[in-house]
Amino acid sequence: MSQNPTDSQARVIERLAAPTEDALARADAEGYPDWDEAVAWTERTMRVVLHERRIEVLHREIPEIAEGLRGLLGQVGVADGPDTERVVEHFLDSLPDVRTRLAEDVEAAYEGDPAAKSFAEIIVSYPAIFAIAIHRLAHELFELGVPQLPRILAEHAHGRTGIDIHPGARIGRRFFIDHGTGVVIGESSEIGNDVRLYHGVTLGAFSPRRGQTIKGTKRHPTLGDDVTIYPGATILGGDTVIGSGTVVNGNAYVTQSVPAGSRVVPEAPRQEVRRRGPAADDAGLHWDI
Repeated sequence: MSQNPTDSQARVIERLAAPTEDALARADAEGYPDWDEAVAWTERTMRVVLHERRIEVLHREIPEIAEGLRGLLGQVGVADGPDTERVVEHFLDSLPDVRTRLAEDVEAAYEGDPAAKSFAEIIVSYPAIFAIAIHRLAHELFELGVPQLPRILAEHAHGRTGIDIHPGARIGRRFFIDHGTGVVIGESSEIGNDVRLYHGVTLGAFSPRRGQTIKGTKRHPTLGDDVTIYPGATILGGDTVIGSGTVVNGNAYVTQSVPAGSRVVPEAPRQEVRRRGPAADDAGLHWDI
């Protein structure tokens, strides 16, 4: 049963209802899509691209995917009419090519991981395939200039897998992320063919004081073909190019370009074991657990 607000509650209501020009009010004015609706559409589209070959099912699913995209475009402010139909048509046209690339990604995972037992195991259980599949769909929408929706797709994959790939990143063929947790790939990253990353790798940018001043610039690194980057490595900067065939060892910190065919080996950290107390002898190390 509804109740009349108390005086203190009425003051809260009045303050919350007061017009403002802050970032939250501006976001509401811009509008944004329903998260759950966008995620459901994403999962449906991914399932069709990864798995569906029955023509009678495709006859049903493709029009539904198109209609779902039209609805989401309306929510993000893409005008109904020619703009909407252009985006929908180009996105649908990209799906066969996306499937081809995903098939190559699955094969790269199988060839690159001796623990893989089958292609089916990779598709159903490897987080990287989920993240890469979502990214390839999100990137098509990003390239078509669709606002907000590509980022929702990317963050859905990030939440499910721990792999954070900005939809603007350009990723070549036969891409594989082994394990994957903690991988970050920034917006202007460019990745060649046959590249393999391990968990904890960052392809990032230097942090500016005011990020909007460098919007649209090349801020993230470029990887050539056949590059391998081991766990925990950090590669920063838009001018940083990792040449083809290079191997970057784990925990490396790279901010300058590396010639093709190199191996980047970080300096080993210095490790020191100290004894506690003036009377400690060589055989009596003390441990706090």
